[in-house]
Amino acid sequence: MDHTSTTVHGPGLLGGLTSLAKNVFGLIVARLELAALEMTEVRDHLLELVAIFALAVICSWFAIAYGTAMIVALSWEALGWKILLILFLVFIGITAALVFKARAMLKEGKLAFPETMNELRNDRDMLL
Repeated sequence: MDHTSTTVHGPGLLGGLTSLAKNVFGLIVARLELAALEMTEVRDHLLELVAIFALAVICSWFAIAYGTAMIVALSWEALGWKILLILFLVFIGITAALVFKARAMLKEGKLAFPETMNELRNDRDMLL
């Protein structure tokens, strides 16, 4: 009985591992690029949110200042209190609008990484 062994010429274990490592590295690089792209978008939205919050705080302090001035002015018999009341209401309105804008931004998820998280979920599902 003559046993001849036939060898299959292929990439082998080392070639397969190298190919797998290249694919995993490429996947990681692609995800990092996507995360970096979304990070710039999130950074812009975060800066906008910080500016809106700062304006809301400033307007709130003006509302408090004018509200206090209105109480003082109302104790006088002069008619100057009306402008203070108008300014008080204007700043309260601006503050409310800015707070609603900030809440809407947070509800829209503008500070999230939707595409990156979706791709990472897909990767996890594919690997498991």
